Amino acid sequence: MPNSKITTVLFDLDGTLVDTAPDMAAALDILCDEEQQSHLPYSQVRPIVSNGSVALITLAFGKTLSETKLNRLKKRYLEIYQDNLSVHSQLFDEMDALLLHLEQHDILWGVVTNKPGWLTEPLMQSLGLQQRAACIVSADTTANRKPHPEPMHYACKLTKTKPDACLYVGDAKRDIEAGQNAGMKTVIAEYGYIGDWENIDDWQADYRIQSPEQLLAFL
Repeated sequence: MPNSKITTVLFDLDGTLVDTAPDMAAALDILCDEEQQSHLPYSQVRPIVSNGSVALITLAFGKTLSETKLNRLKKRYLEIYQDNLSVHSQLFDEMDALLLHLEQHDILWGVVTNKPGWLTEPLMQSLGLQQRAACIVSADTTANRKPHPEPMHYACKLTKTKPDACLYVGDAKRDIEAGQNAGMKTVIAEYGYIGDWENIDDWQADYRIQSPEQLLAFL
C-alpha cells in the first residue's frame, strides 16, 4: 500500500474498534432470566454480536418466534442493553495505541456502524472517543446501511476524503462489501466477532489483521 495514499481509517464499531460482546451478552442473559430461558455459553453468543439484536434473540429463543414476540423481546433487549451500555465494553487491546499513532501522524479516523445512533453515541462518549473521531456514522445517519455504500460515502463527505484514500476495517462480510462498494481499501479484523463457520477468504478483502497493531504495517 502506498504510504501517502491513505489519509483516513474508518472502523466498524462492534467487534472491530470496541469489544462490546461482554455487555451485549450480559443483556441477553438478563432477558433470558426474565423469560425463564436458559443462558447460552458466551462462546456461542460472541460471534453473533455483530449481527445485532434480532440475531441474538433468534439465537437464544429460536427461529420460530412470532413477529409480535420477536418485536417485544427486541424492544426489551435494547432497553436492558441501553441501561448497561459500557459496563465491560472497552477498546480492543492495542487499539488505543493505534488510534494515538493515527492522530500523531495526521491520519483521520472514524466509525461507520450499523448500530443505531442512540446506542452508538453514548457508547463512544463513555469511552472518551466521541471527540476524537473525525466522523461517526450510525445505522440511522443515512437512508441505507452497510453493505450499501451510502454510509461509507457519507463518512468521506464528513472527513473530506476521497474513497480511494480511505481504509475500512471490519469483522463482518457486510463491512468488507460496504468498503468495496464504496471504492475503499478493506481490512478484515480477524480478532473480531467472526464465526468459525465463516470463510473469510471469500470476502476478498485487501488485507487481514490478527490484532489492531498490525494495521500500522500498512500505514
